Amino acid sequence: MTFESVIDRLHQLSDPEKVTFKAKKFGVVADNSIGVYHKDLKVLAKEIGANNELALQLFDSGLYEGRLLCSKIFRPKDLTEALMEKWTSTFENWEICDSFCMGLYAKSKWAIPKALEWPSREKEFEKRAGFVIMAAYCMADKKAENAVFEQFFPFLIREAGDDRIYVKKAVNWALRNIGKRNPDLHMEAVKTAKTILDLPAKSAQWIAKDALRELEKSNLNVLGYPRTHYSRTTLNPSL
Repeated sequence: MTFESVIDRLHQLSDPEKVTFKAKKFGVVADNSIGVYHKDLKVLAKEIGANNELALQLFDSGLYEGRLLCSKIFRPKDLTEALMEKWTSTFENWEICDSFCMGLYAKSKWAIPKALEWPSREKEFEKRAGFVIMAAYCMADKKAENAVFEQFFPFLIREAGDDRIYVKKAVNWALRNIGKRNPDLHMEAVKTAKTILDLPAKSAQWIAKDALRELEKSNLNVLGYPRTHYSRTTLNPSL
């Protein structure tokens, strides 16, 4: 498909009422949005297939839905640090942040470096991006050793005091996902949540209590990755 034909398809799928609905219902506010649901973009992305050149054109078009589509058709193996920095600097809401981080960044060789770097950023969605990568990497790399995830815990503790909604939700998300990866990380995540609970910030209290509410469930589905270290008999430990 050509750039022009894809843009035409996006406009055919567009609905201005969806722009208003997404803003009111999900807090997704974006410049130059024409109103195309994420599910429709996924269908279109599957039809297009991987296409780096087209992805770059779509992002540079400035069209919000074009940028979302870019995150779905660019090949993770071809991602560069320069592109990540360029794209991430434009993030204006959680939807586009999460689309790039989950579908593209977490599957690239830059996942861990940026997960460690971006939590120190000041901008809300750049900081969120670091934690979303942490959350997504739990399933993006099923062979990763525990040490990869253990290095995230100090960042979760350090940034738990950031009360911006899309930062604290991402910190919470990363903590819960790491805690469900395997039994050992589960114990470390619970310990980290309790450390965060002792912090004075209201955001820290919310992060910790919400995480513990899930992680301390007796029927919690704790996975077993990497499989080289965890058999299925080690899953769902008694809490």
